[in-house]
Amino acid sequence: MVTTRVRETRSTPRGPVTAPPARAGRWQRLRADRILLLLLLPGLLYFLVFHYGALFGNVLAFQDYVPFLGVRDSEWVGLAHFERMFTDPLFWSAVTNTVLIAVLQLAFFFPAPLALALLLHSIAGDTLRKFVQSVVYLPHFLSWVIVIALFQHMLGGAGVINGWLADLGVGGISIIGNPDAYKPLVVAQVIWKECGWATIIFLAALSQVDEQMYEAAALDGASWWRRLWHVTLPAIRPVIILLLVLRLGEFLSIGFEQFFLQRQSVGAEAGEVLDTFVYYTGFASGDFGYAAAVGLFKGVIGIALIYTANKVAHRFGEQGVYKS
Repeated sequence: MVTTRVRETRSTPRGPVTAPPARAGRWQRLRADRILLLLLLPGLLYFLVFHYGALFGNVLAFQDYVPFLGVRDSEWVGLAHFERMFTDPLFWSAVTNTVLIAVLQLAFFFPAPLALALLLHSIAGDTLRKFVQSVVYLPHFLSWVIVIALFQHMLGGAGVINGWLADLGVGGISIIGNPDAYKPLVVAQVIWKECGWATIIFLAALSQVDEQMYEAAALDGASWWRRLWHVTLPAIRPVIILLLVLRLGEFLSIGFEQFFLQRQSVGAEAGEVLDTFVYYTGFASGDFGYAAAVGLFKGVIGIALIYTANKVAHRFGEQGVYKS
């Protein structure tokens, strides 16, 4: 009997293939995108210094801040500035003006870019569309000093329109410097200056709407209004709601330079808004603690508004600014 020995060869079991360290992969991506990151750096530094870094200045709202003493040695007053704020008629006058102008901007300025984007989107010729876009974008690049000077030249007491009316033997109209016309005037200035620039996002959203949906609606006999209501607006509704939520977050931040340049012509009672109130209270009067309290109040209201608007967006099935 011949016994045969079979030599069993045991193969060494191989372990799982280990992926390269995640840290090495991150460094490779950073090196590959270093040019883009360098381009991003100035904007990032701007927000870190002037937005997030400035949050530490809110401690002044609870102090009787004196610049010569500094934050450490200034007297701590707790909620005294907030108690003064809620009983200050000048503060409530600024709040009233700010809210009224913000409501007018929300009612007239917010839908204006959408309407202009729909008009530009309906223009068939590319050459004509690009020309109109260039024209309506141009005012965005003008400073508020130039814009207000243009309005003064057109609507002022010695402006072009009053000159024409005088030639026709008709009495002049008072718009610039008229407290009753001030709020509609500043809204018209914002629309003229920023409406064209604000259409960029809406035009980008409209370019993503499927053209076959328009063709199908047209074959079904849908009119232009039906196609707008049932095709266009539902397609860009997420963008509209997102911009609306962001706009509500800046409800009380309606601007500074525009109102600062025109405040003296109409008086503080009609032209004072929260941003100018903070400036004149803090820098002109030296009451830095009270000005910081007003600024903190405005920021808290803005956070509450954007949180509430985002919740409402979720109720309508939209993502909003963030997921809760």
